[in-house]
This record gives sequence, structure tokens and C-alpha cells, in this order.
Amino acid sequence: MSSDEVREGVSLTHLDQPLFADAGATKRDLVDYLDAVSGRLLPVLRDRPLSVVRVLRGQDAFMQKNLPKYTPEWVPRVKLWAESSKREVSYALCNDRPTLLWFGNQRAIEYHPTLTHADVAAGPTHLILDLDPPEGAPFSVAVAGARLCRQALADAGLSGALKTSGSKGVHVFVPLAPGQAHEDVAAATRAVAARAERLDPALATTAFIREDRHGKVFLDSTRAGGATVVAAYSPRVRPGLTVSFPIPWSAADDVTPREFTVHTAPALLGDTDPWTAEMPTPQVLPDDLVAEGHTIPIARVAAMHEGKRRARARRQADE
Repeated sequence: MSSDEVREGVSLTHLDQPLFADAGATKRDLVDYLDAVSGRLLPVLRDRPLSVVRVLRGQDAFMQKNLPKYTPEWVPRVKLWAESSKREVSYALCNDRPTLLWFGNQRAIEYHPTLTHADVAAGPTHLILDLDPPEGAPFSVAVAGARLCRQALADAGLSGALKTSGSKGVHVFVPLAPGQAHEDVAAATRAVAARAERLDPALATTAFIREDRHGKVFLDSTRAGGATVVAAYSPRVRPGLTVSFPIPWSAADDVTPREFTVHTAPALLGDTDPWTAEMPTPQVLPDDLVAEGHTIPIARVAAMHEGKRRARARRQADE
């Protein structure tokens, strides 16, 4: 079998090369997987500014936001101002199979779309909670944290879909009706996390500083605004080349993230698209949830100030 071929007019090269240590997969395996799930992955990526994680041969993984100069002209793109780097960034819009195959040939393994479409003014399309279990804890602990979020959402009249992160944790996605302000969605995310924490403070925490979590599931409410989240069906740079995979709430206790890899996922999916099937209809955030969230400090900002306070205290103690 040749290590080079052409699909959809896209030249694919060096397909027999391993992707990275512990991947257990070649570049061909990656491209074949992306091609097999393109009908499900492309709708998740369509019209969303895209960042990817690439692993070039013999190098460490890195995240790429700005398209390189050698990108073919036919790759859709959008230019947006990046406040963090104070520059205009040319993001890809992965809207079609040739673009996805081109990314695969670039050894782009992870696909991280924004929470908005290219028309940023339309507002976020989802409220997202990212749950990270404590070191060494089984996956079931992350699922238990997700169930707290599900209950907090239900108490607010909302519902969401669940997927593995492709690593150790899970993501809860709540689809939103268009036109809701970025700052209101961010506030509501903080409020849901806080309400979930109150349901079982022995299990879950919203503490952004790691040393303050004390072995609890971290309910990360910071996936808002200009943040990205790894897409459903995206591979991850993890041993075995796992993928972020949708799981029904009813089956969440019966799976582990390592079950879902580029080798196993296509057969598990068959002709189905569980991410679409499990996703509720878009919802409007309740006013009281938004109002509560606006009273909760932004976790990253609060953690930054607290870190500085603790550093000052340590310096004073050493004097």
C-alpha cells in the first residue's frame, strides 16, 4: 500500500508514519477516522473559528490558531481580533470534507471550535461545563459530578447533553437560543456550577486553584466568551488516540473514556449520530440564573487575585 494518495483532490502524504509515542496509530489511521466521521464532525465545526492541536513528526504537540501562509486558498477562513494577543488572527472554518482531510494531512489531531459561529455578535451557541476529576479518581467520579450539573440544570428548567472529553473528564453542553449576550451566558455558567456544588459540596468544587480542590471534582465554569472546547468526535493527543465521544445519560455509568478511540469509534457509531440525537433543543437562560451568576466572581480573575494575595503573605512570613 502506498504511503501517499489523493482524496477529494487533497494530496495525503506519508500516511504510514506513526503519529506520536503511545498513539498506537499512524497518520493513515487518523485520516481514515476523520473521513469516516466527517458527516458527524463537520456539522459540529461548521462556521466556527477553529483552533487545532498538531503533532509534527518528532516534535511536541502545539495549538495552532492562525492559519499558516501555505494554507490552500480554497480553505474557508475568517479574520477575527484576538484580544489576548492583540492581533488579527486568520482562523480556519472547517466546513467541508476537503478542508478536514487537509487538516488531517497536516497532522492536526485535536479540533477545538469556538462557542460562537463566525458571526460573533449572534452570541454563544452553548453553555458548557467542563468537569475534571481529581488525580487518580475513576471516571465514575466525573460522571457523578456531571449528574450534579444535570440536576442543577433541571432545577432551572434546562437540559444538556454529555460527552467524554477524550481525556479523563466530561463535558456538559446546553444548547442556547440565539441572541443571548456573552456576559450573560458566562454568568449563567458560573451559577450552574455554584448550584451543582451546593448539591454535594463533598463531591464537587468550583475552586479554580488546584490546591483548594481537596480531591473533589472540579466544575470548570470558565468555558465561556472566547474560549474553545474540543469538539465531539475529535481525537485527542492521548495514549491510544482516544476521541471525545457522546454518551447518553442513561449509559454514563457503564463506559470509560479509553473505550472510544479512532479505531473503535466508527464501528460503535455505525450509521448513528448520538451527539445530534442526545442534544436538546436550544433554550433561553432563566433570568434568575443569569442574575445569580453576575454576583459570582469570574473564577480566573478571582484566582489571579488570590494567588497574588497568597504570594504577598508568603513573602511577609519569610521577612
